Parts: sequence; C-alpha cells; structure tokens
Amino acid sequence: TFEGHQVRILSQTENGDKFIALAFNDRNPGDYYLFNTDPVEGRYLFSAQKWHDPKKMAEVRPFAFTARDGQEINALLTLPPGKAEKDLPLIVNPHGGPHGPRDWWEFNPENQFLAQKGYAVLQINFRGSGGFGDNFEELGYRKWGTNIQYDIIDATRHIIKQGIADADRICISGGSFGGYSALQSAIVEPDLFQCAVGSFGVYDLEMLYTEGDVKDRKSGVNYLEEVIGRDKKELQSMSPVHHVDKLKADIMLVHGAKDERAPIEQFDALVEALKAINYPHKTMVIGDEGHGFYNDEHQAKYLTQIGEFFDKHLKN
Repeated sequence: TFEGHQVRILSQTENGDKFIALAFNDRNPGDYYLFNTDPVEGRYLFSAQKWHDPKKMAEVRPFAFTARDGQEINALLTLPPGKAEKDLPLIVNPHGGPHGPRDWWEFNPENQFLAQKGYAVLQINFRGSGGFGDNFEELGYRKWGTNIQYDIIDATRHIIKQGIADADRICISGGSFGGYSALQSAIVEPDLFQCAVGSFGVYDLEMLYTEGDVKDRKSGVNYLEEVIGRDKKELQSMSPVHHVDKLKADIMLVHGAKDERAPIEQFDALVEALKAINYPHKTMVIGDEGHGFYNDEHQAKYLTQIGEFFDKHLKN
C-alpha cells in the first residue's frame, strides 16, 4: 500500500482489531493512519509537518564502505535536489551517543534544510553505534577519539573518492557526542575540514566524572568506566580541550546554558583553551535551553546561524 515507505505500528487495541500506523520515508516526515481488521480498511488521520512537499525534499541514500582496518561501516548520504552528484560541498554530521543511538533512513529536518541550501550531508553509523549488534557497539569502547573518528574520516574520504564531494569544501557538524566528534575529527585530520560546528558537546572527557548528570547515578559512572575508562593520559589524549593547537578549521560552538548532560562547563573549558592560543571562534549560547534547542525561535536562530557559517566556507 505504501510503496517506497517504511511502516511502523505505533499502538493497537488489546485484541488487535484496530491499530495506528505511521508511513514515512526519507522525504516524508510521516502520515498517520487508523486501520481496522474487521472489516479490513484504513483511514488517513493526519500528517507530521504537512507543510513539507515530499517531491521537493532531498533523497537520503544508504550505502556501506570499508574502513581502514577492514570493518564494514554503514552510512547515509543526503543529496541536494536538482544538483549533479559531482564535487558537491559536503557537511559531515556524526550522531550523538555514541553507544546505542544510530542514524536511520528517515526524514531529518536539519539535513533537509542544509540540502535545500545545496549541501550534501553525510551521516555515519560508526563503530559503537546501536542497531548492529553488541560486538559492533563494543568496538567503540575506549575508542571515542580514535577508531570512531577514523570511521567518520574514512567515510568522508570515501565520498570524496567517489567524486561526489569537493575535497576543498568539507565541514563537520554534530550535537552531543556529534559535537565532540566535530572537534575531535577536525583535530585528528585538520586538513580535511574547512569548518567545524560543535553543538552541546563534550570536550573534556575527564570532566564527565566531575560535571553533569551522568556522574550522579551509579549506572552512569559504571557506563563511563566501561566506555572511556579512567586512564588520565588516555582521556586527555582524546579530549579536544588539550589539542586545540592542532586545529586548522574555522570553529563555531553552540550550547545551552542549562545543559545537564554536557554542562556549560564543557563549553567554557573549550572556549578558554581556544582563547589561550588566540584561536578565532564563533559562539552561540542560549540561556534557557538545555541539551538541545526545543523552542521554535531558538531552533530558527540556530539554523540561520549555522547556515550562514557554512555558506561562508562552502559556497563557491
């Protein structure tokens, strides 16, 4: 019935005679339907973000590639509509987590916004991502600043090698762990990225044990000990605050002052490190937001500012 869509059953009656389903894909945020089994019939209810025209939205193309150590990695590439798939400006968008979350083939509002501006967007389900089995997730343990970033970098180079992306017009942007990755990848491979946007990021891994809400639960501390460990030298080697001297990309940092997961102290520490070496950077802090922007006006301001930031570096 819904060709080209995924269908997800959201809820149903106890005896299963009625259920609500969501039909969605990469260009359509989703349409909701009520289905009856006796008689068999379906009825359209409403659409999510119905102001979008799916025909004008960007394709999200799944693909797989082989990382430098032979590990197969899955990824997604959003392609700007109406543009030839050659020498496109590219924004790399690593997801948060890193363990448990993953990127899905679905409608992503921010990536669609960037695609409408003419940018391709790359998402990578790097080692450590959820949804690919426990072994794959554990490959990312204590590899936050190394192997995970290598997957992100290798995916970027794969798209360049395919001729899809222009090697001289690459930026990286993410939120939460993605914000960490934006800075860390720009440190590991400084000549690859022209700009980097870190949003709500963690930039000092040692600080996870002293600031924020993860440390407040025994389960949180156990998690940290398993996935990043307590070795001071290792944590510092994977923390952007200690390696800003390696940066070459133009930097923008975005944060919510009330963030409890990646507290504002993380932002402050990175800004202080950048100022210590007089490294130019742009900042955007919203006083009454937390780990993400949820107010419509704040979201619009965020998209406007990152859009202008990318335009500065990626437009011909």
